[in-house]
Amino acid sequence: MPNVTAITGFILMGFSDTQSLQTLCGVFFLVMYLAGLLGNLIIITLITLDLQLQSPMYYLLKNLSMLDAFFMSVPIPNFFVNSLTHNNSISILGCVLQVFLMTSFAAGEVFILTAMSYDRYVAICTPLHYQAIMNNNTCVFMVAVSWAIGVMFGVIYTAGTFSMPFCGSNVIPQIFCDIPSLLRMSCSKKLVAIYSSLGIGVCAGIFCFICIVISYSYIFSTVFKIPTTKGQSKAFATCIPHLTVFTVFIATACFIYVKPPSHVPTITDRVSSVLYTVLPPILNPVIYTLRNTDVKCALRRLQQNLCPSGSLHINL
Repeated sequence: MPNVTAITGFILMGFSDTQSLQTLCGVFFLVMYLAGLLGNLIIITLITLDLQLQSPMYYLLKNLSMLDAFFMSVPIPNFFVNSLTHNNSISILGCVLQVFLMTSFAAGEVFILTAMSYDRYVAICTPLHYQAIMNNNTCVFMVAVSWAIGVMFGVIYTAGTFSMPFCGSNVIPQIFCDIPSLLRMSCSKKLVAIYSSLGIGVCAGIFCFICIVISYSYIFSTVFKIPTTKGQSKAFATCIPHLTVFTVFIATACFIYVKPPSHVPTITDRVSSVLYTVLPPILNPVIYTLRNTDVKCALRRLQQNLCPSGSLHINL
């Protein structure tokens, strides 16, 4: 029986062995992270302070922005610190925390997006009953369930991944602890726990995808029955931002995970994994700001309150 050495920590490979290039990559992704964080904080602030944005749609949007901000805050700051100190080691406990938090926030975001599609379905297909259906209790319940399910998936995935022993190389060819890399390090031949949790995750993702598709099939059917072009445009304007955000999220996730596994990830795979953590959180505030009149008006009102003299002007 061959000797194996149990792994007590991991090494995050990053993008390059060259220290100057590693630092440059760290600074680049830090700038992207700060841009995404600022955009989501602006959305959260606007919805919290502006009385005209106190509706179920924007309450769900605020929680989506919170999940985005938390999600990209897990890997990027740590990667930036590692790129400056040139110390890419991470403890098993740190790796556990990364897997748990990233899985929890990503799963929570999927369910929030599903809740947002239901909100748009009710608003467009049954507008007379919207206030009764999407009341405060319903919104709080949907958000609480989304966060709770996200945490549940985080626990399941983390427990399944770290229930098996690791041996051999401790190098993770990413800038954060990802489950595929950890599975390649497993000494165990029995991966029932992790594959069961992966199966549950896939089923839940497919369920959410089907719910969103069904919601939008009813939405489009209803919108096309509206007799005026102006009415159709107004209805579409409330759906396009959410549909765009959902498409970006699914497209980036599929680009990373729906492809043949590679035992030695390339530099393209590593960059793609990082973009998956920062690209949707950066684009979401931009999409909702540029495509949503209410948010743009709220931003102008906030600007006027902060700078009443007009010394600062933001063109949207």
